[in-house]
Amino acid sequence: MEPLLFFESHWLKEHHLVVVSYSWFVMAMLALFAFLATRRMTMLPGRFQNVMEAILGGFDDLLVETMGPEGRKFFPLIATLGLYILTSNLLGLLPGFESPTANLNTTVSMAVVVFVMTHVVGIRIHGFKYVKHFMGPIWWLTPIMLPIEIISHLSRPLSLSVRLFGNIMGEDIVLAVVILLVPFLVPLPVFVLMIFTSVIQTLVFMLLTMMYIAGAMEEAH
Repeated sequence: MEPLLFFESHWLKEHHLVVVSYSWFVMAMLALFAFLATRRMTMLPGRFQNVMEAILGGFDDLLVETMGPEGRKFFPLIATLGLYILTSNLLGLLPGFESPTANLNTTVSMAVVVFVMTHVVGIRIHGFKYVKHFMGPIWWLTPIMLPIEIISHLSRPLSLSVRLFGNIMGEDIVLAVVILLVPFLVPLPVFVLMIFTSVIQTLVFMLLTMMYIAGAMEEAH
């Protein structure tokens, strides 16, 4: 029994080291792309500048449509999450690589950042009045609404983290099984579907983040 526990503990440590290594690899790759895109910025953009401008421009349009112009102050957070999640999701589709977002520790850490940021923004904008967001529209409903709102807010990081983790982990497992069973051209449609799913999961995480922060910025009714 003890050797088995030692083996499981050793395997978990090795797995976490692998995930952390892939996370650093994603960050280094994004830093390199940013350097290549901005080292010689011109009116006629090159390949890297053109790609980065297109991606960040799409993020900016999505942010303004969701939160309005005042939401642009949160662009660094939203764009960083979007770039990291998208790159991490797609990394797992390459043979020999693993998606950092297929690990619950990674998704929980991002969800906690969003959770903390949401309430920091709410408190900074509304002060003590931010408590009204949890008390319901009528004072006598407070005993009912308060626990409901608290549970609702506490479930947000759980929802964000588990949704992203489950989808990306499922993708990696399905891709591995399909490649083992039919290792030639048959996996291509599945591969394309997984790329689509990786993009969708990135947009879902970003949209929910923007909606949570925008909700904290609104006046309580």
